[in-house]
Amino acid sequence: MRAAIYEEFRGPVAIGEVPDPTPTDDGVVIEVKATGVCLSDWHGWMGHDPDITLPHIPGHELAGTIVEVGRAVSSWRVGDRVTVPFAAGCGDCEDCTGGNEQVCIRQVQPGFTGPGSFAELVALRYADRNLVAVPPSVEMATGATLGCRFATSFRAVVDQGRIAEGEWVAVYGCGGVGLAALMIARASGAHVVAIDPDPDARAHASSLGADATIGEVLHDDIVDSVRTATGGGAHLSIDAVGHPEVMTSSIASLRPKGRHVQVGLLPAPTTPVPMGLVIGRELEILGSHGMQAHRYPEMLAMIVDGRLAPERLITRRISLDAVTAALPAMSQPHPPGITVVDLL
Repeated sequence: MRAAIYEEFRGPVAIGEVPDPTPTDDGVVIEVKATGVCLSDWHGWMGHDPDITLPHIPGHELAGTIVEVGRAVSSWRVGDRVTVPFAAGCGDCEDCTGGNEQVCIRQVQPGFTGPGSFAELVALRYADRNLVAVPPSVEMATGATLGCRFATSFRAVVDQGRIAEGEWVAVYGCGGVGLAALMIARASGAHVVAIDPDPDARAHASSLGADATIGEVLHDDIVDSVRTATGGGAHLSIDAVGHPEVMTSSIASLRPKGRHVQVGLLPAPTTPVPMGLVIGRELEILGSHGMQAHRYPEMLAMIVDGRLAPERLITRRISLDAVTAALPAMSQPHPPGITVVDLL
């Protein structure tokens, strides 16, 4: 099969021929129809993920069709249209049996713990526990957005953030994760202020229903603007960027008893948290790491009935060959929205 491969971190990405994967007893092989190009893939290419071994095939947001099924798999058949949470739980540990597969200590992640979806085929383990059917009305490119960014944002806003109708949400960063969080918050009846220095990103946020947008870059200016726009501070703030200064601004822009959800990966080994604010305002600091397969039905129902439209986040479609340039290019500012590799 053809796949995008890199042999050293921060090195060239090339298209090459590699052996077709075979399924484990508990797994399947997927013919990839679409796969997202995510900043997490860039972090992997940069060498920030210790699970990656070289040479490596990246890619973790995918949708496709099952072409082979392991002998122990009972819930899926060849021809099924599926996606998968990027963090797939083993199904047997304490976290998985408690319904928290997204934090399974034995989780597998395509594109990180093993070969990923920037390829014509990808093997996935723990199929019965983790695969999610893509509804017939949802195109494959949209299905690919559901494996990481959109599902992670859904969990961040709905489950971890516990958003309530009428509350204010401050979304820091209007890339794929931030725009998804904005859309989900608005569909939940919340008000949203979107923060991003890029005017194109802010325009995209406005088109998706942001009540206000902020383009300041200095911490004090951002916090003051958010507190003004929200009438005293956000109830929920989301760092969809992954930068120490952004995280600090996000926390500082909360009203008392507010909730901060960290979604963006922080590259620094230690990031100081403004604990004085956390204590004095009794703030909650939470993380969001993917979403369990059993939580997908609520999100998919909102997509099928039109309350959520993740296809509106797709701003660029490219070929597999174009990944060789697209992945390293994420080191520089890139267009807002989600880039999808179309293998149909």
